[in-house]
Amino acid sequence: MALVERHASNSFGAAKLDGGGGGASGLGEDSDEQLVKALYREFAGPLLGHLLPLTGNDRQWAEDVVQETLFRAWRNAGRLARDRGLLWAWLLTVARRIVIDGRRRRSARPREVEPAALDIVPVPDQSEQTLSAMVVSDAMRGLSREHREAIVETYFHHRSISEAAQILGIRPGTVKSRVYYGLRALRNALQDEG
Repeated sequence: MALVERHASNSFGAAKLDGGGGGASGLGEDSDEQLVKALYREFAGPLLGHLLPLTGNDRQWAEDVVQETLFRAWRNAGRLARDRGLLWAWLLTVARRIVIDGRRRRSARPREVEPAALDIVPVPDQSEQTLSAMVVSDAMRGLSREHREAIVETYFHHRSISEAAQILGIRPGTVKSRVYYGLRALRNALQDEG
């Protein structure tokens, strides 16, 4: 039985699927609205049942696909077949293509990050580094001026023994000796503080 003939008196009214009505044909808003209601009443439930497995039981996505499929049917009302079986096949084909397009679109886009996951992102904490610098600075103040100058020139200013000796105005062997004994005193002071 043809869909239009079956629903001519009660569902579609003036909005026939053979080009007599629909969004693309240009009849009034009443016939467009009747067509959409009739399509939805007739095919929305079965189409949703068919689409749920295709969408991984994502009901919201399946409902979106049903809506888009019926919208495309309304838009193409002038070209649709009158036969219910052919119309159902057309709707299934369109719906399947919408699902395939959706899967392709989802695989092409990177996954969205949940906002809650951003709450647990660790923030770099400089407190440990600052605390260590303060402890070393205090221990450095406990060294003699000569040992402190030799360590500052070689470790903090990244100078060679020869360059430090030239800046401090002493021999390179003396710089080596002061660095050695200064570091030993610094290590002992840091161990004492724990």
